[in-house]
Amino acid sequence: MATTTTATTTTTTPLLDALQRDGFVCVPSLLSPSEISTLREAAARATTATRAGQWPYFRSVPKQFPPWPKTPPAASEGGIWGVQHLLHPDMPGREEFAKFYFSEKVLDVVRELLGLSREDSSGNDNDDEEEEEPLVMELFNLLVAPETKDFELRWHRDDIPETVSPEEELKQLHAKSPNGKQSHAQYNLALCPDASLVVVPGSHRRARTEIERNAAPYEPTLPGQLVVELQPGDAVFYDSNILHRGIYKAKPEGGEETRLTLHGSVGLKGSGSGSEGDKKVRATAVLQHGVGAWVGREDAKFGIGQRAENMRNNLVAMGTGDDVGYSLQG
Repeated sequence: MATTTTATTTTTTPLLDALQRDGFVCVPSLLSPSEISTLREAAARATTATRAGQWPYFRSVPKQFPPWPKTPPAASEGGIWGVQHLLHPDMPGREEFAKFYFSEKVLDVVRELLGLSREDSSGNDNDDEEEEEPLVMELFNLLVAPETKDFELRWHRDDIPETVSPEEELKQLHAKSPNGKQSHAQYNLALCPDASLVVVPGSHRRARTEIERNAAPYEPTLPGQLVVELQPGDAVFYDSNILHRGIYKAKPEGGEETRLTLHGSVGLKGSGSGSEGDKKVRATAVLQHGVGAWVGREDAKFGIGQRAENMRNNLVAMGTGDDVGYSLQG
């Protein structure tokens, strides 16, 4: 997306400009109709299997953050609201999910938001290029409509606890996004119409106001909030520490899936201030979901080009995730 011209002109980064200003940016029609159809079928199958207890990695009602239980709740209790590890070697439909996750149309947006050019991430098939790949495979999950009961996520930032002081909150925001740049790009890609994400634009660059700090965890309306509305094939990329929450409407009993949203993140190797503390924070945010337990398996290789393998190897280098802890509780 970013286009670098001569030394006498400027670099155009409209998506990054919007992300830095608002804390989120929408990218319409990122997928073609045929791609939407293929991925929706794969996502629906994964959801059905998970609800039936045939896939052990999920997000369950009423829990908001990991660790997750091993057995999905009954439908009468709300069931699941997410399917984890779409890139796991045992996941049916993994090939289609991987084609999207590692696609140029996604990584072009990621590069712009992380301040990279296409040349910075060449994907050369030469194994010697492995160390030069700056992008890191992180998480790729699926957000779905719970069964029988609506479900809401409380207002939060992804890895800054709500208990910190205003001074510490601002300090952490600056540390995690120095000069407005993040160490990763995080997104939701809708395969069904989606109006679940609620954000407070601009809140990624400041401490919470007194109204926000004193608001109830599930406060229905905060000043300036905006509901991000996506049509199938649209994506929203957002700063993970923008003040946000999710609203999940239950699917009609016996009806088709009403929410199938791909939820992914791609990291930047060696980013940020480089301190061990900063690296541990990002490792915790990624590895707390258990991806480190399987990403290094021999059968976890993708076979779709060197870039995917280099990005996977960068994740393997982060570790297995043993004893990294959890970013948030609840």
